[in-house]
Amino acid sequence: MSKTYYDPADLRKFGKITEWSEELGTKFFDYYGKVFEESALSAREKSLIALAVSHVVKCPYCIDAYTKDGLQKGITKEEMMEAVHVGAAIESGATLVHGVQMMNTYEKLSM
Repeated sequence: MSKTYYDPADLRKFGKITEWSEELGTKFFDYYGKVFEESALSAREKSLIALAVSHVVKCPYCIDAYTKDGLQKGITKEEMMEAVHVGAAIESGATLVHGVQMMNTYEKLSM
């Protein structure tokens, strides 16, 4: 099956979101641009963070964009995969720590 639900060509259309809400779209892109400026974190570090978060939120557009961005910034495949594993570890840890809520409720209700 060559078609996917997410069309990679749609990533290039992202800027068009301002067409239906110019003020909010413009504010978003201003904010987004400011976030990715060099500051306490380098552009390279921000790209790795973005790649890890892209996997956690499961955004194929972001994964494509930050894989490409990372390659342009000289990030290696090993560094990219390590960032993905960091994101996965945090996501799975967050899921598992909620098990304490289940354990607490179970203990309360089974008494």
